[in-house]
Amino acid sequence: MPFSLLPKLISPSLTHLTPELLREKGVRLLMLDFDNTIVPYTTSVPTPEMAAWLKAMGKVPDLSVCVVSNSHKDRVRLFCAEYGLDCITHAKKPFSRGIRQCLDRYAVAPSQAALVGDQIYTDTLGANCAGVMSILVKAIDNHNFWLKARHVLELPFIFAARSRRMRK
Repeated sequence: MPFSLLPKLISPSLTHLTPELLREKGVRLLMLDFDNTIVPYTTSVPTPEMAAWLKAMGKVPDLSVCVVSNSHKDRVRLFCAEYGLDCITHAKKPFSRGIRQCLDRYAVAPSQAALVGDQIYTDTLGANCAGVMSILVKAIDNHNFWLKARHVLELPFIFAARSRRMRK
């Protein structure tokens, strides 16, 4: 698949994604990054809005939801168990191992899947290379220098993706 750092879709947050939008895009499998997409790095407690969104998305007919995280920490598995989510950890994004594992688990073609995450260099690139729709969301909390610096380095790609979308 093509090497691209441009997300196919940009959303202010995960909770802005609706079942109607996903259905319109042909998404049957929604893969979610964990840290800074669902919860900040500093906690495993979602906002009430995020908890309600996760619960609601779990009830959408013909839509599977799975967390695909690079994390090695138990907090991802514990969170997913508590919220009734399937998960794949050690995904190694931007490489496609974890993404392919998820696609195989759900027997879904890449064209019917989307990966949502807050990082262009891991989530967006990984999704694009795997042929999956890439959805970029704003990071919940860039709480340290390195996260802020990464975001600054991602800005040209965010602007290019927005510009591309406006030309269509």
